[in-house]
Amino acid sequence: MAAANLGLEDVVVAPSSICDVNGKTGQLIYRGYDIHDLVQHTTFEEVVYLLWHEDLPNRSQLQQLDSELKANRALPSGVIDMMKALPAGAPPMDVLRTAVSLLGLYDPDGRDNSIDVTQRKAMRLQAQIPTIVATCHRIREKKEIVPPDQSLSTAANLLYMMTGQRPDDYAVRTMDVALILHADHEFNASTFSARVTIATLSDIYDAITAAIGTLSGPLHGGANEQVMRMLLQVKDEAAADDWIRDALARKARIMGFGHRVYKTDDPRAVELKEMSRELGERTGQPQWFRISDRIQRIMLEDKGLYANVDFYSASAYYVMGIPIDLYTPIFAASRISGWSAHVLEQLANNRLIRPRSDYVGPRDRRVVPIDQR
Repeated sequence: MAAANLGLEDVVVAPSSICDVNGKTGQLIYRGYDIHDLVQHTTFEEVVYLLWHEDLPNRSQLQQLDSELKANRALPSGVIDMMKALPAGAPPMDVLRTAVSLLGLYDPDGRDNSIDVTQRKAMRLQAQIPTIVATCHRIREKKEIVPPDQSLSTAANLLYMMTGQRPDDYAVRTMDVALILHADHEFNASTFSARVTIATLSDIYDAITAAIGTLSGPLHGGANEQVMRMLLQVKDEAAADDWIRDALARKARIMGFGHRVYKTDDPRAVELKEMSRELGERTGQPQWFRISDRIQRIMLEDKGLYANVDFYSASAYYVMGIPIDLYTPIFAASRISGWSAHVLEQLANNRLIRPRSDYVGPRDRRVVPIDQR
């Protein structure tokens, strides 16, 4: 057996036509379209259609998708009641994981894994996960739950349900771009969890619950939360240089830098950096971008590490007024589009995912009777 590869680094486990990450050139493509092209010329709903149906929609197809998403946004009353009954202070990612698992019990299609039925389930999950995120926030704030508004896009509705106020156009566009950038990223940890789970022929709710649990870890989706907590510790642009160099001297882990695949600029960070800068100026909070920019420069100069998607999304969300512990749930509200695309792809040509380990333990041991041990 071949020697073990810790973390499965660069191990190809399956073919996929959904997404490609070119770590050498810093390119990310969805179904053949470069992420920068998609950000400039499409909406999140168009990207959802692309991930599910292999090409961008025409106007009629987009309208059909949009109407189906809007029609499926509301949560079953039992799910809302459960969310209200959860312990006060429950982390939003834990609430999301639990609520998605419960949604499976309310799905009218049960555990049918046929492609057509799984596509319908994917539609419901794509529509309902943003509602779960916003509802969780309203419940813990002891505020009235804001029902979905069917006149609003996914991005606008998410912000509206969280705040109870109609967001301005720039905030909507910013959130829409963030959703596009987080929609998929090849066989990352949470996507691989989803594919491993659905490969057992469980169902999409099991797969997405597994993916959410994987995303919650600080080395995956939770990294952007840690980035913002770091920026709040730095507080001042003038202190950034000393703070980061002291942290590096202590060998502290600096979240938001480096990537298993990218060896140059993460293209998502390139887009988010400009958003962070402009949002900071618009809201009168330019210090968070400036601190981030100083830290990025030092990390590149001293460690040769580039910022990843988590680094600038942190400050962008913060100046939009989004609570830090909602960063990762919002990530999930986007990534459900990619997760479900991978579930569908796995089911279309399924084979149980069962790797081997490189056993390094002892051999030829003999049991000694218990009284002689």
